[in-house]
Amino acid sequence: MADYNKLNAEIIEKLKVIAPNRVYVGEDINEDFTHDEMPIYGKFTPDAVVEALTTEEVAAVLKLCNANKIPVTTRGAGTGLAGGSTPIAGGIVLGTDKMNKILSIDEDTLSATVQAGVLLQDFYDAVAEKGLFYPPDPGQKFATLGGNVSTNAGGMRAVKYGTTRDYVRAMTVVTAKGEIIKLGANVKKSSSGYSLLHLMIGSEGTLGIITEITLKLLPAPKAQLSLIVPFEDIKAATSAVPKLLATGLNPQALEFMEDDIVRMGEEYLEREVFPKEFDGVKAKAYLLISFDGENMEKLEDVSEAASETLFDAGALDVLVADTPDRIKSAWSARDSFYPAISEATSELDECDVVVPITRLADYLEFVRSLRDKYQIRVSYFGHSGDGNTHIYFLKDNLPEEEFQKKVEAGMNDLYDKAKELGGLVSGEHGIGHAKQAYLAKSLGPVQMEIMQDIKRVFDPNYILNPGKVCYKL
Repeated sequence: MADYNKLNAEIIEKLKVIAPNRVYVGEDINEDFTHDEMPIYGKFTPDAVVEALTTEEVAAVLKLCNANKIPVTTRGAGTGLAGGSTPIAGGIVLGTDKMNKILSIDEDTLSATVQAGVLLQDFYDAVAEKGLFYPPDPGQKFATLGGNVSTNAGGMRAVKYGTTRDYVRAMTVVTAKGEIIKLGANVKKSSSGYSLLHLMIGSEGTLGIITEITLKLLPAPKAQLSLIVPFEDIKAATSAVPKLLATGLNPQALEFMEDDIVRMGEEYLEREVFPKEFDGVKAKAYLLISFDGENMEKLEDVSEAASETLFDAGALDVLVADTPDRIKSAWSARDSFYPAISEATSELDECDVVVPITRLADYLEFVRSLRDKYQIRVSYFGHSGDGNTHIYFLKDNLPEEEFQKKVEAGMNDLYDKAKELGGLVSGEHGIGHAKQAYLAKSLGPVQMEIMQDIKRVFDPNYILNPGKVCYKL
């Protein structure tokens, strides 16, 4: 473990000079800064919170903290799900959520430059006003773009458009020593040495602090429709996915869900969205599919071709949502799943493994077996188009110690099975400190040592987000 120093009155006063009226200590620290959206991974109180407004302020804070070996944990909106923004080593939480300016939207180069604290939903709205489109679609729309980049957030549109990484052209980063560097450029390609830009993406604040980002945009699609596709069981539903993707119809989003999570979502929304029975056959699973394009006429042709493939694959029906209200209703149900699960239990733990899409049906069969093996409620849903599954162990009325034991055993089973099937530990939520052990087991010592060496080069005093991703306290 790094030999960190504690904050003292002199350093606090220097911080107050850097960020006037934006330094908080003691009882003035909001409890929200002690955890992210998964409090099961622990609450850790920092010695101080500093809310930065500019890149220069971030640089001054890091220069001061590096010289005094004070740990710094960067925090955006705190919506993470792996303990990535929790200050497990104490020290300073450096908040970037007030760095929330959209600096430019360039319609000629189809790009925008933003500060790291801009909220995803605000960015969507701003570019849409200009007829443009930012494709990455993480589930939490009130996360910051800096947080999205730091975790390489994915979301539902990744099957067609890719993840956040595919839309980052350039960024401004502050190193652990307080140096301000520019990575990448607003160009479409580069073969200019090692890509430090892409190394920074997904590094979860362990290599540097991202303060500004230049993002690629696209012209907004002119038409969209969605399909609700019921099946007799989840195996039939997920087995249909490779067949649909092989048609080249290129869905924008392709999600799977079972009937139990659909019911939870509808109870949360207090309205029914998904039909439950077809010619006397009960639907036990669904695919929710979205297509976008230049006009509705072409999308109708796409819908007909997709329907033919889906019926051949065993679909009970194909229901078309082709108006804004119908589309919104279908996808609001999907968006409700996580809050519905959270509300339906006293505590939960989650993983977001990713496996090859051709092995997804096998993986979900294994997931279901854990319910009986550990006598615990398990809910799941996910992105069938890219093999990313969100799996939740629910505490309900289990005693805390028993719940923790079941979760630990169940999580080990989940990650081991994912590796066996050719998958990885996280598809989009990141590692933080909660998933470190699973990452190390999955990747092995050589890859972990390489990542630790990279960490050492970028952050020789280990002050940046200590105890996360590859470096354990």
